[in-house]
Amino acid sequence: MEQYKRIKRELSHKGNIIDFYSDTIEINQGNQVVFDFINHKGASAMIPVDREGKILMVRQYRNAIDSYTLEIPAGGLNPGEDNLSCAIRECEEETGYRPNNPQHLIDVHTTVAFSNELIKVFYSNDLTPSKQNLDENEFVSIERYSLEELISMIYAGKITDAKTIAGLLAYNTKMNL
Repeated sequence: MEQYKRIKRELSHKGNIIDFYSDTIEINQGNQVVFDFINHKGASAMIPVDREGKILMVRQYRNAIDSYTLEIPAGGLNPGEDNLSCAIRECEEETGYRPNNPQHLIDVHTTVAFSNELIKVFYSNDLTPSKQNLDENEFVSIERYSLEELISMIYAGKITDAKTIAGLLAYNTKMNL
């Protein structure tokens, strides 16, 4: 296995959610390569399951792929916020339901080739109706599906979001153990 050693890191762009860097890496005792990568602030997601066993999903527009997606509720960490608090906050803000007694399910590095983004996924089978509190630029619709329907949608290519796929497949495994 080759050894990698970071020689230099340069900030190319500082953004609100992500920062872009170029790293100079030494490999093979002297050869150098440059890798670009995205530094992400971190995020959390929640699989909210209602009393009927339906999972609350968020349908929203995603500019990067110029398409609407079906996702589990999720969002970025606020400064000083822990992942569990973030997952609860995002679920309540997006769905209008507060998850009680959430359990950690899985951690997902979404795009390891060029980003360090880590999303911690939780689930809750105990929801309390609350109030949806969307950001001013957030426009979402909430849809309810059975786990079986969602698994079928994954394999039919109708759900393509990495955190949602990983989270739902992990939840399916956990529920069927």
